[in-house]
This record gives sequence, C-alpha cells and structure tokens, in this order.
Amino acid sequence: MKKHKNNYLSDPDNELMKRVGSGEIAAFKQLVEKYQRIVTGTIYRYIGNHHEVEDLAQEIFFKVYKAATHYTPQAKFSTWLYRVVANHCLNYRRRKRRDASLNSIDHSLSGKGKSSLQLAQAQDHQPEKLLQQQELQAALKRTISKLPDRQRMAIILYRFEGLSYKEIAKVLGCSLSAVESLLFRAMTTLKEKLKPYSE
Repeated sequence: MKKHKNNYLSDPDNELMKRVGSGEIAAFKQLVEKYQRIVTGTIYRYIGNHHEVEDLAQEIFFKVYKAATHYTPQAKFSTWLYRVVANHCLNYRRRKRRDASLNSIDHSLSGKGKSSLQLAQAQDHQPEKLLQQQELQAALKRTISKLPDRQRMAIILYRFEGLSYKEIAKVLGCSLSAVESLLFRAMTTLKEKLKPYSE
C-alpha cells in the first residue's frame, strides 16, 4: 500500500523534470514532445478556439520550464502538469470574460454591437440539414462551453483526458466529494441539454 502511495517517486517524467531544473535543455524538449498534444488538446477542448491554442501552450510550457528549478514531486508529473494547464485555462477564461464585459459596454455606448436580429439572421445562413452526429457533436461542444468553469474543466479531464476522480481532485486542488459534485452537476446538465438528440 505504501509503495503504491509513493509510486510517483519513480515516475520517469519527474526525473526528467529534475534534469530540466539542473539546466538540461534536451530533457525539456523530451517533456514538450511527450506532452504537447495532450496540452494543446486539453486547451482546445476548454477554450474552443484554434487560434489561441499554440500561444497558451507556449505560455504553459514556459511556466513548466520556470518551475523546474524548484520542482518537488508530490504526484505524477502528468497530474502536476494538468494542474498547471487547468489553472492557466481557468485564468484565461476569467480574463476573457472580463474583457468581453468591458467590450460589450464599449459597444453598447458606441452603438457598434450586433443586434439580436442580426445574430439570428447570421445563424439562419447555416445549412438546414446536418448529419445527426454532427449536430450532436456541435451541441455537446456548445453545452460544455457554457458549463461553469470548474465543471467544464472537470468534465474535460474526466471524459476526454481519462483522469480518475482522485487525479482530478489533485489537479483542481479539491476533495473527492467536490469532484463528484462537479461531475454530477456537469453530467446532469449535459443529459438535459442533449436529450433531444438521444432519440
């Protein structure tokens, strides 16, 4: 039991991180190559914007590089990395929401904002018939994008990244019961919103 508890101590990626901390650029390149797709995939699922994924991934790996000198393993490296990704994405969303609020105020004052009629007309130009699978995927993505931030990150880590409840708790810095609650609420919302597609 004790051995299982501390299995992160023999994690080869934690060893790589220590080598990064001692100045080995080759070790850092190894970590980037191994985790780049995982990091960019998680970012994209969370923010839903291809254009900013690469920039955010670079910012995250820069954080990893800077943290290497004082890195002390407390879990598997991948769990620690997911926490860095999650925190960065959550902070990004907060900034974007704040900026969007300011922009909407500016647009309202300047009269440059799109009216609801214009938005509705824009949506009308979408193809009338889409394959059911495409509709479901679009609805799923849309519904996930509207979940509260922590529910959204929890469901992405669980459904798309395959993390366990325990790993998600470490990533989000919360208890197992909090993870269960986040996932239960997220899944309840998804089932409700996607009910029309279940048939």
